[in-house]
Amino acid sequence: MSLAEWLYEAGIGENRAALVSRGVIWKARIELESTRPRVDAVLDARLIDKTTKLIAFDGGGEALCDHLPKALTQGAKLRVKIVREAIPEPGRAKLPKAVPSDEPLSDGPSLLDRITATGLPIRTLRAHEPDALEEAGWSEVLDEAITGEIVFSGGALRLSPTPAMALFDVDGSGNLDALAVAAAHAVARAIERHGIAGSIGVDFPTLAGKGARNAVAEAIDAALPQPFERTAVNGFGFLQIVRRRTRPSLPELLRADLIGAETRATLRQLERLPPPPPTTHMVTRNIARRLAQQPSWTAELARRIGGVTEFTSARD
Repeated sequence: MSLAEWLYEAGIGENRAALVSRGVIWKARIELESTRPRVDAVLDARLIDKTTKLIAFDGGGEALCDHLPKALTQGAKLRVKIVREAIPEPGRAKLPKAVPSDEPLSDGPSLLDRITATGLPIRTLRAHEPDALEEAGWSEVLDEAITGEIVFSGGALRLSPTPAMALFDVDGSGNLDALAVAAAHAVARAIERHGIAGSIGVDFPTLAGKGARNAVAEAIDAALPQPFERTAVNGFGFLQIVRRRTRPSLPELLRADLIGAETRATLRQLERLPPPPPTTHMVTRNIARRLAQQPSWTAELARRIGGVTEFTSARD
């Protein structure tokens, strides 16, 4: 494949998109069916606590709202626009962020709306067709997101999302100057591929000369699309990048609910089996439990494959 195109798949429990060029995934995006409120949604809310900037939406849910009018009193109604979706974290998720707005009510653009807005061709995938996502390396990208292990020519990256920042650690052998430049390109590609934003730290090998450190910074500038800000590479090999954060990265999304991700992947596999559909399918106890909690998922699978599959799990 020479020209870039989006592959889009309306899955069970999630929608998927991958920007593919030359047979390689450059961007991978997943939109959960539960993603609400979305970025750029315009919603009615009321002010719960002016000190903490906490608001509650009329339809349920809470957010933090910046730039509140001084005259607004507690309990007052207001209309807001979402500027950042909820960010999953260990413990409790970061609440969505909003700002006051006078725009018409809106759900905000879906994943399909967002990729359509890029102007690039979109190919909508069907379950009975060859698996173009998998051919481009979809499972490998998801594995990168979950494990944090990202291999590049001459070395490897270890990605560790934390509440404070996403950290990349560079590992490899041979000439350190060449390794660091190659790693800079790999980091930039991984940031784009996984939709990583906010504060990002990269721990390169310690580089002796200023010229070598500048070459690494220049490699980041060349490979990572604007807008972003960055520091120089310091004497210990550390560089920080800051990108505007509007939604969770793929690693954050998947790691926040590994069982959910595994369950949806299982449904994707079953949807693609040639007919007739299996009457029973063995899954882990965790997946069986999740499917029992999500009857709409199994109902949608039955609708798509034209038959009911019973899920069983081995007992301990």
